[in-house]
Amino acid sequence: MRVTREDLKSLIQNKLHKAGLNEDHAEIAADVLVFADERGIHSHGAMRVEYYAERIAKGGINTNPDFKFEKTGPSTGIFHGDGGNGHAAAKMAMDEAIKMAKENGAAIVGVRDISHSGAISYFTHQAADQDMIGISVCQSDPMVVPFGGAEPYYGTNPIAFAAPGSDGRKITLDMATTVQAWGKILHARSKNESIPDTWAVDKNGEPTTDPFSVNALLPIAGPKGYGLAMMVDVLSGILLGLPFGNKVTSMYEDLTAYRKLGQLHIVINPAFFTGITGFKKDITQTMDDLNQIKPAPGFSKVLFPGQNNDLVIADYKENGIEIVDDIHEYLTSDVIHNNQYDHKDPFAK
Repeated sequence: MRVTREDLKSLIQNKLHKAGLNEDHAEIAADVLVFADERGIHSHGAMRVEYYAERIAKGGINTNPDFKFEKTGPSTGIFHGDGGNGHAAAKMAMDEAIKMAKENGAAIVGVRDISHSGAISYFTHQAADQDMIGISVCQSDPMVVPFGGAEPYYGTNPIAFAAPGSDGRKITLDMATTVQAWGKILHARSKNESIPDTWAVDKNGEPTTDPFSVNALLPIAGPKGYGLAMMVDVLSGILLGLPFGNKVTSMYEDLTAYRKLGQLHIVINPAFFTGITGFKKDITQTMDDLNQIKPAPGFSKVLFPGQNNDLVIADYKENGIEIVDDIHEYLTSDVIHNNQYDHKDPFAK
C-alpha cells in the first residue's frame, strides 16, 4: 500500500517512542528511515522499525545517552554516542562537522559507540544541503569474506558521498562494498529463485547459486572491494579505537547489549578551493553531460549517480510511498515487537 511521507514518518516516530526512545531521537530516526523509503531503499526504511523497537525495548540502545562532542583540533572531533540511537548521533555529529568546515574549509568527525545509523547518504545530504561535499563511511556486521577467504571478516561497510549542484540537484553515491546487499539474498529466498554465483559463497567458501546456502557475501570486484571494506573498517573502527573486523558485533547477536559501532564523517567546503558558485555550476554541468551520453544497447538514458533515487522520489511525492502491507499493519498496531530478532542468525533460513 502507499502512504504519505508525513503519515509514514509519524507512524515510525510513534512506534520508536513507544518502544522507549525519547521523542527527539525518535523523530530523527524516523526522518532517516523515511529518507530511505522515499528513495526506494526499502532495506533501510520502515522494514527496520521492528528490529529497532525490539533492541530499544530490551535495552540494547541507550534511550538516555550522554551525547558529547569533543573537539580535538581546529577541524577534527569525536562525537561520543554512549550507546545511543545511531541515527540521532550521526546526524548531530554531521552538524558539528559542517560547523567546522564552514570556518576552516574541511572537517573530520568520528562517531563512537552508536547503534545502526541507517542509510548513510542521509548524512552526506546534510552537508550538500549546506553547499558542501559530504563523505561518510561506517562499520557493519561481519558478513563478507575477504578476497581468497572462506569465512566472513568484514561487514558490507558502506561508503556515501554527496555534492550539490546549482539547481538543487545532488550527485549522490551510497554503496555497500559487496556485490549485492543482503536484502537481495532475502528477496531471492522469498521468491525461491536462484542467485548469480558472483554474489555469495557457501560454508566452504564456494560460490553458490542457492540463496539458502549463503554463508557470506562477496566483495565487489574481488580484491578491490576487499580493499575498500578494509579502508572503511580502518577509518570507522580502528581509527576511533573501536572493535574492528570480525570483532564488530552482529546486529542480532545480543539485543540487550550496546553495539559500539563507529562512523566517520568528512566534510569539504568548496568555498576554500575553487569557490562555491563555480563548483556547483560544474557539478550541474557534470550531471547534464552524463545524461547526454549516448546510451548503450538496452538503456534509454545514462543517469548520474543518485538520479534513479530522484525518479523514485518524484513518483512517491505524487502517489505516496510504497510500504508492504505487513509492515504497515505492524506500524499501526499496538505491538511494540514480536520478539523475533534477538540472537537471530543473519544467514538462517
